Amino acid sequence: MDSQKDALQRIIATLANKNEELQNFIETLNHTLGRVQVNSTQVVSDLEEEFDTLYSILDEMKESMTNTIKQETVRKSHELQNQQTQSTSALESAEELLEFANNALHITDEGEFTKHRRLLDIKGNICESKSYLPVSDLLHIVPRAPEIVLEDCLVIDNEVTVTWRIPVEDSKIDHYILEYRKTNHEGLPRVKDEQCWEVVDNIKTSEYTLQGLRFDTKFMNFRVRACNKAAAGDYSDPVTLETRAFNFGFDSTSSHLNLKVEDRSVEWDPQGGKGVDSKVKGKENKGSSAHFTNLKNMSRSGTPSPKRTSVTRSPAPRGARDRFTGESYTVLGDTSIESGQHYWEVKPQKDCKSYSVGLAYRNLGKFDQLGKTNTTWCIHVNNWLQNSFAAKHNNKAKNLDVPVPDSIGVYCDFDRGQLSFYNAENKQLLHTFKVRFTQPVVPAFMVWCGGLTLSTGLQIPSAVRSLQKTENGLGGSNSSISPQDPSVACDICFYDKLPSVDSSLMP
Repeated sequence: MDSQKDALQRIIATLANKNEELQNFIETLNHTLGRVQVNSTQVVSDLEEEFDTLYSILDEMKESMTNTIKQETVRKSHELQNQQTQSTSALESAEELLEFANNALHITDEGEFTKHRRLLDIKGNICESKSYLPVSDLLHIVPRAPEIVLEDCLVIDNEVTVTWRIPVEDSKIDHYILEYRKTNHEGLPRVKDEQCWEVVDNIKTSEYTLQGLRFDTKFMNFRVRACNKAAAGDYSDPVTLETRAFNFGFDSTSSHLNLKVEDRSVEWDPQGGKGVDSKVKGKENKGSSAHFTNLKNMSRSGTPSPKRTSVTRSPAPRGARDRFTGESYTVLGDTSIESGQHYWEVKPQKDCKSYSVGLAYRNLGKFDQLGKTNTTWCIHVNNWLQNSFAAKHNNKAKNLDVPVPDSIGVYCDFDRGQLSFYNAENKQLLHTFKVRFTQPVVPAFMVWCGGLTLSTGLQIPSAVRSLQKTENGLGGSNSSISPQDPSVACDICFYDKLPSVDSSLMP
């Protein structure tokens, strides 16, 4: 009896376990079913949203194409009506001339006949001079689509020259219409990413050059159509040309509090640093207040010195931005250079007291100034108290015996370790640094009492490329400052100093 009870208990226990497993399995199925329903609903919702987007795009395309067709219909109808009016007038003139000629055939008097013949010649000339479209031209009223000759197209110096031809020579073409748009896709842009076509009308030749472009995308699309007096033909097959260039902006998160960064410009802001504790000036500024008093008396412009804007400040209001502080009035670019060749230009304000343009490693210290460390290379212009124009690196400088240009071009060949500065207007080489870069670099800028404007999206100018092939960057005003390379001999002078003036006060 006991053994039977034990067997029954084991059976009951087994059934209980099976029951629990079944319940768990059913719960799992219910949970899976719920997720399937939720996922299915989400997929259907996403699909409907996608179709709504496609319908919206198609509606826009339909409306645009419909409007274009209507406009072309009205324009071509108007042109054809004009031609019909002219042709009817010509036909009436021809019938009148024919009737006049038939009447002349019945004249027997020689003098009268000569008179009618002269009148006939006059009427014939008048009839021929009437402007109307011949019937043969009505059969070929729409010009053929041109063909863009890709191998003859040229992209250089931020200019694009597009060349095309007509498959069948047509002397009646009056002008061409060129259209272009920017894109980051190597092929034709996707519908949702399409930009509007820019139009250049009334081109009289089969070639056109777009000038003064900024290459802020990787590619550009082009298409062209031919037009005669009556109608515009179909567009050519679009072509895509590569327009790569170095694009970057100022990294506002890295700028000194006294610098105001907006888009592609940076400007000295004497009020920008108010609220920063005076402790940020660091040890390097101790004991400089007496020198500041002397400099204040020496300055004729009345412009406050860099020291003056850093006094009595409380906690920073702009997110404790202290990437650069003290007298390091610096801002970096937001894009690193790790390889390749790049070019950009910088234009200072005419009344800018002091500025530097160059390259730096990102590990630049918060108090470091461009040209005063072994991780920065720059060209420096100083118009305050003592004018100077010098190339600087590792707290050493080489004075440049050339006029300060209105705009400076910067060329960096990272792989060959070359940093060159040019007069951006005439491409005169100002100075070249030779250095072996050991880590990525970023464009770097310093400005005090003034501002700088940055121009990027520029190709390397052809004149610069030519100079790079012929210049080694040694000798004359192009000598390199490269203390790391003892084999390079060049004139070295210390950072600009004024007699009895603390050099730390100079930007």
